[in-house]
This record gives sequence, structure tokens and C-alpha cells, in this order.
Amino acid sequence: MRRFENSRAKYLLYYNAYVRLRPEQQHRKIALCADPSSGLTPEQKELQRVAQDFAKNEMVPNRKNWDENEIFPISTIQKAGSLGFGGMYCREDIGGTGLSRVDSSIVAEALASGCTSTTAYITIHNMCCWMIDKFGNQKQRERWLPDLTSFRKRASYCLTEPGSGSDAASLITTAKSDGDHYIINGSKMFISGESHCYVVMVRTGQSGSKGISCVVIENETPGINLGKNEKKLGWKTQPTHAIMFEDCRVPKKNLIGQEGQGFNIAMHGLNGGRVSIASCSLGAAQATLEMSLEHLAVRKQFGRPLASNQYLQFRLAEMATDLVASRLMVRNAARALDAGSPDLVSLCSMAKLFATEKCFKICNDAIQMHGGYGYLNEYGVHQFMRDARVHTILEGTNEIMRMLISRDLLKEYCIL
Repeated sequence: MRRFENSRAKYLLYYNAYVRLRPEQQHRKIALCADPSSGLTPEQKELQRVAQDFAKNEMVPNRKNWDENEIFPISTIQKAGSLGFGGMYCREDIGGTGLSRVDSSIVAEALASGCTSTTAYITIHNMCCWMIDKFGNQKQRERWLPDLTSFRKRASYCLTEPGSGSDAASLITTAKSDGDHYIINGSKMFISGESHCYVVMVRTGQSGSKGISCVVIENETPGINLGKNEKKLGWKTQPTHAIMFEDCRVPKKNLIGQEGQGFNIAMHGLNGGRVSIASCSLGAAQATLEMSLEHLAVRKQFGRPLASNQYLQFRLAEMATDLVASRLMVRNAARALDAGSPDLVSLCSMAKLFATEKCFKICNDAIQMHGGYGYLNEYGVHQFMRDARVHTILEGTNEIMRMLISRDLLKEYCIL
């Protein structure tokens, strides 16, 4: 009994001193080799600092509550809009911030270290804004972007259907011409956010990719029905619904680009989306690496800190190396997007494939390093792991990324 009481007292001492004072409430130290600001310009470091401060002050104190109660933090997202994070790489003449893709990746990583799930929605919204800004006409830009880039309104991306996920070109949601309107029927799956505008891929013509068009459908359009909010492993701070369209009359002036250009628009959006979601994985991995360092330095077993264990030291080295390598790949892909490089599809696919898998492993390893504490809701390491898990699936599964990369490698040999 005495031994039990002594052990219990030690546990409570550790719990109150360390677990209740979670690492996000402490000053963290990170070596320069794993510092996300390494190699940035002074302007980029300042941008990163603004995003990090927002994450620390607005996201970190609330993320556990948002996650446990499945709260979509609209007010926090609107505050992000006031900092210019609603249209980061949209043009400034219509309310965008005009950042490069590299700068936007830096922001997404910093925000994701505060709440990965919420940041992932912010990046999806940004992708939708860019698609309107890039491919829409001036009237469309003036109509939608001022409210969207400020986060007064929100946007969602609608491509996946119950019968077409990776095979996106086989989608069957139809848009039949009826005078100056389309009549839209069909459904979309796994749609993030309860939004005001939906950027929807529909079939206006022949089968295959050339028959797909892109339209914006506003949430008050009669005939839109949201399914239930899906129960998910992670990403609990953003709602996920199926959307059904039943005889929705949408003005043809809502068509983005020309008929038949929708698949091309969707793929251009996804190239950037892959960099963005990989950036969110970086933020999750950075947070859990820092939490692991703190834990191993403080937690003692067998009379000495866990950090003195060589096996754990080697695992930390692997985690940090994978994180830095992932960051280099993501920023390289972002530079390719900025430059419009001919190899950007493969570079974005490589970055998404490598970063999402390596960063998920970092998050998962962090739980193991924390032992039983890593499994507790109170501590929150597992929230990053749960949120990062889906990143290997969305914006094109990592199996599709491998297909895209190998196709590019073999195209000169006329095999594929």
C-alpha cells in the first residue's frame, strides 16, 4: 500500500507540474537545424511570426475544446481573414493578399502547428478563392472575392462523388442547359465546411474529362441539401457533409471559364492544394516534435531523463531529418507553382506524397515517445496524429501521387 501511495504521489506531482502545464503553455526550444524559419527572408520571417502568434493566441487555447465538441470555429476563421489569410495567393485588386505560394505555405505550416484541422479548411477555402480569381471573369471576381477573401463568407470545393473519388473524370453530377440557366442534379461527398459558395465540378457534355465544367453554386440556391455531419477520426473542427443537388437552377453566368474546362481547372486547383495540405502536415509534425523534445527532457525514468536514452535520441534525429526533408520538398514544389514550372505536377505530387507520409509518422512516433500520456485527451498529441492521417488520402490519394510521378518518369519511353 505504501509503495502504491508513493507511486501515486509521484504521478500526481508529474501530472500537475507537466501534463496540466502542457507544452503549448511553455516556451519551447528548437534547434536551428529543425527551425521552420531557417532559410527565410526577413519578410518571410515576419509573416511567419504573425501566423505563429495567431496560432498561439487564437488556436492553441481552443483546439482541444473544438476537437472534443466538434466546433467549427467560424469567429476564429474570420479573425484569420482580418490578417489576410482568406485569399493569400489571390490578387490584391479584389481583396487578396497577393502572397507567393512559398509565402502561403509558410503561413499554412505556422497556423497548422496551432490547429491542423482548422488550418486545413482555411487552405481549402483559399484554393477555391484562387480558382475564381485565376479562371473567373472580372464580374465574377468582383461578385464573390471581396467577401470570400475577407472570410465574411466561406467557400468549399466539390469534386468527389459517391461513385468517383480518385477517378474524378467519371463524375456524373449533371448540369443540363435550360435557357440562361443550368439544371443541376447529383451529389458530392466529403465536402469540408458549411459554406456560402460551392465550387462544383459538373458534367455539361460528353463522358470523360472534356465534358466537365466548373460552376459556383451559392448555398441559398433552392434544391441544395446537406447530409449529416460525418463522424470522423480527425478533422473534427470542420464539418464534413455530403451535398445533394436536386433540380438546382444555377445561372450560366456562374460558369467559371468555358464549358469543358472544369477538369483542367480542378486539377490546377489540386496542384496547389497538395502543397497546402503538405504544409499543414509540416505544422502538425513540427508541433509534435517540439512536444516530444519537451517531454523527453522533463520526464524521468530509471533516475534520468528519457532524453538520455540513445534509442530515443536516434528516433528524434530521424523525426527531425524527415521533417526538414519534407519542408524542403514542399517549399521546392511551392517555388515550382510560383514559377509555373513544367514539372510542377510531379513536384507537387512528390511533396504531397513524401511530406504527408513522413509527417504522419512523426506524429505517430510522438505518441509512442509520450507513452501513456500520448494516449490521453488531456495532453493532445494524438489530435495532431488524427488530423494528419487524412492528408495521405485527400487532394488525391498518395497512391494517385505515385501514379502521377511514375507516369511523368516514363512518358519519354512511350510506355504509358
